[in-house]
Amino acid sequence: MSRIEEGLLYSESHEWVKVEDGTAVIGISDFAQHSMGNIVYVDMPEEDDEVSAGEEFGAVESVKAASDLISPVSGTVIGKNGDLDDEPGLLNKDPYANWIIRVRMSDPSETDSLMDAAAYRDFLDKQA
Repeated sequence: MSRIEEGLLYSESHEWVKVEDGTAVIGISDFAQHSMGNIVYVDMPEEDDEVSAGEEFGAVESVKAASDLISPVSGTVIGKNGDLDDEPGLLNKDPYANWIIRVRMSDPSETDSLMDAAAYRDFLDKQA
């Protein structure tokens, strides 16, 4: 069973969001990293790039496959996790401690369409 962190919001494409004062910290869920296997590369946008909810903002590549990263919110990238450039496998070690990007949200109400931990757990159960 995949680990689901309480207090985060989740998208159907298996990204998580932690909201901190109008900023969204975005990563991938334990289910996502587990499904992919050993992650070998993370493609991330640069600071000041714009991302849009529901649109691709990068990709994660594993030994099995490549998977697009879909932004759960819209806004401007204000940070990316440079540690993943050198060690993409950090996402396998702890996908919740190792975020991918930080976004200054242009429309914080977009988080209303995301799932809380309980809803995400139900969503995964229905996928099984």
